[in-house]
Amino acid sequence: MRAAVIREYGGPEVLQVEEVADPELVPGEVIVRVEAVTVNRSLDLLVRRDGTSRGVRLPHVPGVDPAGTIVAVGDGVDGFVVGERVAVIPNIRCGVCSFCRSGEESRCSDSRHIGVHRWGGYAELVAAPAKNLVRVPDAIPSVDAAVILRHAPTAMNLLQNLAQVRAGETVLVMGATGGLGAAGVQVAKLLGATVIAGAGADERVALALRSGADHGVNYRTHDLTEEVERLTDGRGVDVVFENISDPTTWPRAFAAIAYGGRMVTAGAHGGGKVELDVRRLYGRRITLIGGAGSSRSDIARTLEATVEGRIRAVVDRVLPLDAAAEAHALFEDGVSLQGKVVLDPTLR
Repeated sequence: MRAAVIREYGGPEVLQVEEVADPELVPGEVIVRVEAVTVNRSLDLLVRRDGTSRGVRLPHVPGVDPAGTIVAVGDGVDGFVVGERVAVIPNIRCGVCSFCRSGEESRCSDSRHIGVHRWGGYAELVAAPAKNLVRVPDAIPSVDAAVILRHAPTAMNLLQNLAQVRAGETVLVMGATGGLGAAGVQVAKLLGATVIAGAGADERVALALRSGADHGVNYRTHDLTEEVERLTDGRGVDVVFENISDPTTWPRAFAAIAYGGRMVTAGAHGGGKVELDVRRLYGRRITLIGGAGSSRSDIARTLEATVEGRIRAVVDRVLPLDAAAEAHALFEDGVSLQGKVVLDPTLR
């Protein structure tokens, strides 16, 4: 098969498309013909640069969220057959930690990732445990499935389960046109919230508004806290959905939280270390929640909402596998993207 392989860490140019052996079919697993896989900042670009201390072994094929069609089924696999359309969920849960045993698999303490700890979907074929498959309804194209299932179930977990957003509340979504941010906007609307989209450019604010946000703020040209207070008649927001961890924007978002409000956070591509106003944290009775991942119920609700048209994929462009290095360079060069970048290995 053809795959985009990393044989040394470095810039986008280290991604070289070459012929490699097809994945081996082992018991309990399936092989999927990849029709779409997204390009991710944290789990693709950082892995390519230096492995991010995640235990990556070279040579490596990245790609954490492939979607496509089953072409082979290993011994011991029940419930899946050749020809079914599926998406691959990257987190391989350990199944033995206290969280897995209690049914809270999204909090698994020893999870491993397809596309990080084993070869992923930047390839024509990918092998995956059957337990990591999700059937994709016919109404959802593979590109949409890869994009939506990468981020929307996580947004569902963060906003519905952890932040417990209720209808009528107001949610500030930071980085509102990134993969997780765009999903956050749509999930917050699904839960009945009024959404304020925070983004770093006017065109990104406009995109967030087209994606369903009620209001938008360019936090690079406006004082975010002041704008949120203006939009909420001085009250602030009930929930901040934070997924950047930028030291310049975090404090302004945190200061926009209403008395008794919550901040839920996952993601750190903006730096990861920020200043926390602890006096405000306890004085305003704010709850700060860190979390990531999702459960089967989050995935099921996401797919249901997608079929209903209430969640949709936000895609900037679809490129062939040969353009994997070009796709990574878009991020390195600071290109203003209007949604996710997707690789389709079936394109030539």
